[in-house]
Amino acid sequence: MAEHEHVRVAVIGSGFGGLGAAVRLRREGITDFVVLERADSVGGTWRDNSYPGCACDVPSHLYSFSFAPNPDWPRTFSGQEHIRAYLEHVTDVFGLRPHIRFGAEVKMMRWDGEQLRWEIETARGTLSADVVVSATGPLSDPKIPGIPGLESFPGTVFHSARWDHDYDLSGKRVAMVGTGASAIQIVPAIQRRVGRLTLFQRTPAWVMPRVDRAISGAERRLHRALPFTTLLRRGLLWGMRELQVQAFTKHPDELGLVERLARRNMARAVKDPALRAKLTPDYRIGCKRILLSSEYYPALAQPNVDVVASELSEIRGSTVVAADGSEAEVDAIIFGTGFHVTDMPIAERVVGADGVTLAESWKNGMQALRGASAAGFPNWMTIIGPNTGLGNSSMILMIESQLNYMADYLRQLDVLGGRSALDARPAAVDAWNREVQERMRRTVWNTGGCTSWYLDASGRNTTIWPGTTSEFRRATRRVDLAEYEVIRKTGAQETGAEEARAEEARAKETGAPSRTTSAPAAGTQQSEAAV
Repeated sequence: MAEHEHVRVAVIGSGFGGLGAAVRLRREGITDFVVLERADSVGGTWRDNSYPGCACDVPSHLYSFSFAPNPDWPRTFSGQEHIRAYLEHVTDVFGLRPHIRFGAEVKMMRWDGEQLRWEIETARGTLSADVVVSATGPLSDPKIPGIPGLESFPGTVFHSARWDHDYDLSGKRVAMVGTGASAIQIVPAIQRRVGRLTLFQRTPAWVMPRVDRAISGAERRLHRALPFTTLLRRGLLWGMRELQVQAFTKHPDELGLVERLARRNMARAVKDPALRAKLTPDYRIGCKRILLSSEYYPALAQPNVDVVASELSEIRGSTVVAADGSEAEVDAIIFGTGFHVTDMPIAERVVGADGVTLAESWKNGMQALRGASAAGFPNWMTIIGPNTGLGNSSMILMIESQLNYMADYLRQLDVLGGRSALDARPAAVDAWNREVQERMRRTVWNTGGCTSWYLDASGRNTTIWPGTTSEFRRATRRVDLAEYEVIRKTGAQETGAEEARAEEARAKETGAPSRTTSAPAAGTQQSEAAV
């Protein structure tokens, strides 16, 4: 990294969000940017999660960028290796590699109020940027619970997102901790190899069949020859999921039919009534993410699998002990216990205008204007921010909406001209958050009777978007300057004429009547109302 490098935009992370941001910057004509990636390759969560059976639970043609359709997806639900290959392809096709700095984990970033820019310290050196786009994602930092005795366990321990491919599970006694989206893929993938598998289930999940199949060569040839058929397929998948949203957000009782289907799915594979009782949730389906697998229940019914309907509470040597007192001797422990979602570690490394970290600012719960801008953190945006997650559709749709917002944010800075920054007004952030939380009250995620990773420590849902992807796209189509405070770096060289030109440009951009403003007094920095 060049000494004293300064760029217009620094993007953090090279998963779907970071690569999407990089492509959008280039399409907007912005080439003065870098992508800071802590690993040695792109891919984000699809690079990190390489466990056996890893695949997406969103159909392939919907889990890809609208501007980079892939006619050659091999399966309706693609595996990790295919999604990672797709992201590598996007990186090459759009010429992103010259912008990427691998091994550049962000250690700290601080807002410089005098220069109106971010000072960023990375593992490869320092740089500064006018704007930071944080695309680290909520599923990037694994969470392993603090189990008493874990540090003295003599066997092998790893998280599903940090799979130890050098460890041979063949014939081993294995403890699988957790029953989330990763665990239901891992269990059937390793069940035949291990000697004995003990699954620690704190809360059972609702599981529906995963109707996966190979996409035929004829289908792929059709998509290559007639690209509109790929878009049509994507559109149909999207529309079906949009129609489902009201059941999750306004009428959770309508999910009763889906629940009955899930029970039948379990009954077909699990004949033992005692095991079925362990696996049957006591909350409304949809409260936690509905999981897709046609192999999970059959694997649990096998004689070398034990399901412990209790959380792991203690480890004594090679003995794992559940909260209900049951014990098992194991050689390896695999944690499928999720990620730091509502307490993202990157928040501790972002220091805003008032000298407080983003983690401190969010100590009572994450909140950001339109899921992107946090008050007190000028020219800082996040992709997949608070309340932008989905419970039934593709996150790529939400990412692309946030990229629209990012693009307009940068256009507004261009219109303002000079050294300027936008800082979300606390009142605007609060108003947005109040509306989101009010809409959240009726949703299945808040009323379904479960405790999920969607909720923060205080029980607030700070992760899920309580509406359709269409609604979110409309809400993030353009930046409303009234929701921001404009911060300028002023000096004797900045004249009233320059202010007038910026005002004319802003009026032209928005279509509003031009206004005349007086020139600001000379100084180092000035804040002004953006109305």
